Amino acid sequence: MIATPAHAQGAITKDVFGTLTDGTKVDRYTLSNGQGMRARILTYGGIVQTLDVPDRKGRPGNVVLGFATLKDYVDKNGGPYFGAIIGRYANRIAKGRFTLEGKTYQLPVNNGPNSLHGGLKGFDKKLWKAEPVRDKDTVGLRLTYTSADGEENYPGTLQTTVTYTLTKTNELRIAYQAKTDKTTVVNLTNHSYFNLAGEGSGDAYDHRMEINADRYTPVDETSIPLGPLAPVRGTPFDFTRPHTIGERIRDNHPQLLIGHGYDHNYVLNQRKPGALTPAAQVTDPRTGRVMRVSTTEPGVQLYTANFLDGTLTGTSGRTYRQGDAFCLETQHFPDSPNQPTFPSTTLHPTQTFTSTTIYAFTTT
Repeated sequence: MIATPAHAQGAITKDVFGTLTDGTKVDRYTLSNGQGMRARILTYGGIVQTLDVPDRKGRPGNVVLGFATLKDYVDKNGGPYFGAIIGRYANRIAKGRFTLEGKTYQLPVNNGPNSLHGGLKGFDKKLWKAEPVRDKDTVGLRLTYTSADGEENYPGTLQTTVTYTLTKTNELRIAYQAKTDKTTVVNLTNHSYFNLAGEGSGDAYDHRMEINADRYTPVDETSIPLGPLAPVRGTPFDFTRPHTIGERIRDNHPQLLIGHGYDHNYVLNQRKPGALTPAAQVTDPRTGRVMRVSTTEPGVQLYTANFLDGTLTGTSGRTYRQGDAFCLETQHFPDSPNQPTFPSTTLHPTQTFTSTTIYAFTTT
């Protein structure tokens, strides 16, 4: 194990998490902020394997779902995407097809008729280069990956940097940056599954959630946005005031039936496009943990782990079932390349894509 000197503000250590079939080693970095918070991050997929956060009594507990072994991540994470960096395009693109500058691109389809989370081998399955970073107030890990022109049939060589940072105020900050040499589409996110009562503790339906969004994007039967934005008011999708996740999840609403629960993009009430904006707040009544999410992205996908079916065993040795966690995936809207009224996900060679999301933890 390699470790940096311990400081009051935290430490960074590294160990070998496992070896891929081609003999490549996968490293795991542990970031500790000296305030009871710790994040373990893999170079495979840029995965947040564990995230320990103190409860109201100061006791740390892991609040994200994941696997105990590299083999499980390689063999079984293609569906849930536990903790991974998602790209080149998070969420769905209809029929895996889009047109840029007069040319149509056909992506592999891996979710019914659509392309999901970057295709057959997205950023979640890539090996990222890692560099520890730190200053007097933070510890972090800078991950880089270069996606070749034509990878998963996306145009342009895309140079991507994702930096995870732990602050001494118990924030996990995720900063994204990407540059391309050819016009392309980009939508990046992190796919962590949260349960503030603790990983493997059962369902998260009693968590109280608030989302800063008056509108959402209804979807068709394949989870592609229909186009028009819909008001949340008067529907089970209204989290403008706090509701428990499970309070209305079994309502007979056609959108809940399509997703088997919540699996929808919320249109954030942004103060200014591109500015850091409050997105959501979630509270667990059992442990007192509170998570506040803010982002520069225009949307956040709420997903309530609707397809966990008890066949996956997590880091604690317990199995995961429907509703055992929730995701708040900050991102641009699904299928934006085919929806001209949505904020654009097109990236030109003269531009740099940047995005920041903060998961801040406190207690009640």
